[in-house]
Amino acid sequence: MTANISCTELQVRYAETDQMGVAHHSNYIIWCEQARTDHMRNLGVSYRGLEDQGIRLAVVDAHVRYRAPARYDDLIRIRCWVRDVTSRRVVFGYALERGNDGHLLATAQTALIAVDSQHALTRIPPGVRDRMVIVPDPVRL
Repeated sequence: MTANISCTELQVRYAETDQMGVAHHSNYIIWCEQARTDHMRNLGVSYRGLEDQGIRLAVVDAHVRYRAPARYDDLIRIRCWVRDVTSRRVVFGYALERGNDGHLLATAQTALIAVDSQHALTRIPPGVRDRMVIVPDPVRL
């Protein structure tokens, strides 16, 4: 991966599957959140650090396109990158792939806005925004 595209790996846990051993669709958003948190940490930014400054990043939009099922015990690789960033909003892209063969399981996007501790719209600190380099999508979302 490049410095501007991070990679998070996880195993599909039994509790994340249905009776057929297929990962439930709701888990993909949780997996994206983990990838996004890891990506920000790789950029030198932590959510906790933002919260200590009184800034929250609230999800305002989320889309997942499911392409193939993830199954119990699959290794999942989630690539994450910044698709767009403005003074108040950041959009992340994701590619969720099966780790052993690289098969694309899903693509996703989340948009987050900066709010203060009273939930009023605020700005992403310039030092944070400067670390968020926009990357052309490595896969078709």
